[in-house]
Amino acid sequence: MNASTTLLPAVVRPAVKDRQWPSSDHCASPVVELLDTLGWAVVDTPEANVHAMSPDGRVYVGWLPEDPTAWKRNIVWRIRVQPAEGDPWVQEFGHHTPSEGVAGFIAALVAHSH
Repeated sequence: MNASTTLLPAVVRPAVKDRQWPSSDHCASPVVELLDTLGWAVVDTPEANVHAMSPDGRVYVGWLPEDPTAWKRNIVWRIRVQPAEGDPWVQEFGHHTPSEGVAGFIAALVAHSH
């Protein structure tokens, strides 16, 4: 049985001009809200840096806008993972990376760990 193309639903794609790409707003709230929702321990320092640890202690997320060492390396986000098996690894993001992108990375990391 062949369906006529007129009976098939149309594929709707937003026009390129309607897309809103995230841009860096230098705000940690999308990541901090995600980590808080996930039940991570989140601590902010008097210097305005934020440190978070996963409940199992295997993943650290740092928002480091006031860390001179991080700024010298052009990063503000540092994610360190210690897998149950395998070598530890680190992912860092610069100050122009939108926090929504970092939150998406963390969400994918958490989803993969289940």
